[in-house]
Amino acid sequence: MEFDLQPTLKDSLIVVRPLRPEDFDALFAVASDPLIWEQHPSHDRYELPVFRAFFKEALDSGGAFAIVDAKTGRIIGSSRYHAYDNIRREVEIGWTFLAREYWGGTYNRALKGLMLRHAFRFVDSVIFRVGPLNIRSRRALENIGAVYVGVRTEDTGKESVIYRMTAATFTSPAGFSGDVPSRERTA
Repeated sequence: MEFDLQPTLKDSLIVVRPLRPEDFDALFAVASDPLIWEQHPSHDRYELPVFRAFFKEALDSGGAFAIVDAKTGRIIGSSRYHAYDNIRREVEIGWTFLAREYWGGTYNRALKGLMLRHAFRFVDSVIFRVGPLNIRSRRALENIGAVYVGVRTEDTGKESVIYRMTAATFTSPAGFSGDVPSRERTA
């Protein structure tokens, strides 16, 4: 079975579903908060032209999600699978942001739990890239059990801090409830 980069995932807090063009206004309403981006390398993503390019790239990626509050039906953020590598059995999770009223760990943990649980059906490790000065995101990754592995310089010259989580560490004490689903090997 091939890795589905845009499944619909849900729990009692959130629904994670494929991002659609008609989500633009609702997602921009969340992203237009400058404080969401203050530690992010793209600190101007709250500006309409910058966000418009980000949104188009997200749609074009084939792995982007809208995160929806399960109780209200309101879009509260976005995330994405990226760079799936069947040979290395690895995928990246990133481009995640949530409305500020959903900060504090509970919703991020639910999001990452759903995305990791799905990913570990197909891969052995998940990579997270974070801006070096994005302390808030780095702490959030450490809080879910991701491990710092180093710094990577992109072709653009931009540096990212790299974290990794493996299927084996997914159930660690800092991890998530529930079992890791059986992983299916793809040729």
